[in-house]
Amino acid sequence: MSKRPFYITTPIYYPSDNLHIGHAYCTTLADSIARYKRLAGYDVLFVTGSDEHGQKIQRKAAEKGMTPLAYVDGIVANFQKLWRQLGVSNDDFIRTSEARHHEVVQHIFQQIYEQGDIYKSEYAGLYCTPCETFWLERQLVDGKCPDCGRPVETVKEESYFFRMSKYEARWLQYIEEHPDFIQPASRRNEMINFVKQGLEDLCVSRTTFDWGIKVPFDQKHVVYVWFDALVNYLTAAGYLDNKEKFNHYWPADIHLVGKEIVRFHSIIWPIMLMAMGIEIPKMVYGHGWLIVEGDKMSKSKGNVIDPTLLIEEFGADAIRYFLLKEIALGADGNFSRDALITRINADLANDLGNLLHRTVSMINRFNGGVIKKGGPSEPVDLELSALAGKTVAAYEAGMEKLEINAVLKDVWALISRANKYIDETGPWALAKDPAKKERLDTVLYHLAETLRIVAILVSPFIPHTAPKVLAQLGLAADQPLALNEAKIWGVLPEGTTVVSKAEAIFPRIEVVTEAAEAAKPEKKEKTAKAEAAAPVEKAAPAEEEAPAVSIDEFARMDLRVAKVLAAEKVEKTEKLLKLTVDLGTEQRTIVSGIALHYAPEELVGRNVVMIVNLKPAKIRGIESRGMVLAASSPDGKLTLVAAPDMAPGSRVK
Repeated sequence: MSKRPFYITTPIYYPSDNLHIGHAYCTTLADSIARYKRLAGYDVLFVTGSDEHGQKIQRKAAEKGMTPLAYVDGIVANFQKLWRQLGVSNDDFIRTSEARHHEVVQHIFQQIYEQGDIYKSEYAGLYCTPCETFWLERQLVDGKCPDCGRPVETVKEESYFFRMSKYEARWLQYIEEHPDFIQPASRRNEMINFVKQGLEDLCVSRTTFDWGIKVPFDQKHVVYVWFDALVNYLTAAGYLDNKEKFNHYWPADIHLVGKEIVRFHSIIWPIMLMAMGIEIPKMVYGHGWLIVEGDKMSKSKGNVIDPTLLIEEFGADAIRYFLLKEIALGADGNFSRDALITRINADLANDLGNLLHRTVSMINRFNGGVIKKGGPSEPVDLELSALAGKTVAAYEAGMEKLEINAVLKDVWALISRANKYIDETGPWALAKDPAKKERLDTVLYHLAETLRIVAILVSPFIPHTAPKVLAQLGLAADQPLALNEAKIWGVLPEGTTVVSKAEAIFPRIEVVTEAAEAAKPEKKEKTAKAEAAAPVEKAAPAEEEAPAVSIDEFARMDLRVAKVLAAEKVEKTEKLLKLTVDLGTEQRTIVSGIALHYAPEELVGRNVVMIVNLKPAKIRGIESRGMVLAASSPDGKLTLVAAPDMAPGSRVK
C-alpha cells in the first residue's frame, strides 16, 4: 500500500539580502509539519527556495557592479547554509533562475495567452519596487505602499495583463464552498472583503528591466515577478518534467506564508490555477509576524535579528523550540533574548535535559548501566504510562490541526510528570534495600521508556536533540522514527545498555546582569589577592527587603537535598571547607565559606539544601559545583538549612 502524499511549501524568499529570524520562523514551522507528517507515515514533498527576478534585484546588482545572477548566487548560498544549520529537511530548493522553472512559466504564460486571458495594453500607475507590487491611488496609505510604507513610483509602460476580473465571481464561490482554504479565518475575511471591492486585471509583464523570464511570444517583455514566482509550486512538483510525480503530490496541502503575502497566494494564485484548469491547493495558511521587543523588525530601526548568530550562540534546536513554543500559529509573536534564555533554561535544561541526565545516571549507578523491566506496576507507574498514552493521542490530534505550541505544552507536561515521578518513587532510597531491587528496576524502566516516547514526539521540532536522547538510552539514533512506535508502551528492550556517562544535552545559560558586572572589583590585582567569597546564601537583614521575583524566576533555581559524605578544610584559608555531597544520582564537590561556624566532622552525614544549577566556579583551584544554603542572624551566626528526613536528590520547592 503506497503512502499518502503530503505537499507543503514555504514562500520562496527574495534574495535582496540575507534572511532574518522571521524567515527562520516560517521555515521552521514548515519543517516541523513536514517532519511530523513523515513521522506519521506520509510521503512528504517539502519545498522552499528563492524568488530571484525583478527590478529590485537588477538595481542592487548594478549598484555593486555585478550581474543579477552573480549577485543572487552569493545570497542564495547563504539561504541554503542557514537551512542546513537550522536542520531544515526540505526535499527541493527551487530557484526561479533555473531552466526548469523558465520552461514551466513560459508554457503557462503561452497557454493563458492563447485562451484569451492575457492581453496587451499600456500600464500607467503606481508601483512599489521593494514589494514588486502595483497599487491604485485609493489603496495607498498616506501616499505610500500599504504593505511596506515606502514611497511608490509612477510607472508607464506597455504591458501584458491577466484577466483577473473575469474570475472574481468564481473565486468568491470557491471560497464559500471551501471555507478552510484560507487560514486563519481572520485572513479569509480580509481577502473576501478585498475581492468584493472589485478585482483589477493584473499586470503580468514589464519592459523597463530585463532580469526575468522572457515572454515567449514577445521577447522585449519579461514576466512580472508574482506570476513568475507563484508558478514555482508547480515547477517543484514536476508539472512539465515528471507527470507521475505531479499527479501524486498535487494539489499542494499547505502553502505556509507570512500574512503580508496571503493576498497573492489566496487570490492571484488560485485564479491563475482556475485559468490553467489546475486543481487549487487545499490550504493557504498566513502566519503572523515575529515582533522584536514589541516592535516590527526593520533595518531602519536596527532590530533585525540574524538567525545564524543565534544558532552559533545557542544551537539550532534551542532557536527552533523557542519559536515554536512561544508563538501560536496565525498570531504575532514576540522575540526577545531574555525570553529565549529563560525558555532554554526552564524547558530544555531543567526539564528535558535534567530528566535525561538523572535517568541515565541512576541506571548507571544502580543497575550497572543496564535497563531492566522489573516487576508489576504500581498505581504511580500506571499513572505515568497512561499519561504517555494520552499525550501521544493529543499530540496527533493537535498536529493535524497545526496547534504546534499546544502540542509542545502537552509533551512538556509529560516531561514534568516524569521528573515528579522520580521524587515520588525515590530510586536512591530503593537502591539501598536489596529487597526492593525489582521495584527499582520498574521505576528506572518507566523513566527510560517515557524518554524514548518523548524523543519520538519532539523529533519534528528539535531534530538534533531527539537522536541524542535515544543515543544516551542506548538506542539506535540514526534510524527513521515512526509515530506508531510512540503509541505502544513497553517497546524499550530489556537489557539495553545506556551510555556510560550522561552528558548535559542543554547546558544552562548563565546571565551576567548589569548589577553583577558593576559589582566586580575594578582592579584585577585586588581580586587576585582577595580570598574567594564564601558561596553561601545569606539572608538579607530584615529591614532590607529584596526586590520581588516572579514564580517563574524562583522556579529557575534547582534546589535539592544533598547528603554530606566528606568535609575538609581548604588549605591556607580560614573560612573555606571542601564538601563532597551525594545528590542521589551523583556526587559533587562544593566549596563553602562556613569553616568559622562548622567543624568538618560536624557536617559528615548531614542533609543540607543546595542550589544545584549554579554556574561552576574555581575557588582556590577547586571546581565548586553548587552552593549550600544557610540562614544568618544579625550577629553574623550561620546555620545551614537542613532537611534531615529527606532522601538525597529530593527537590526543595
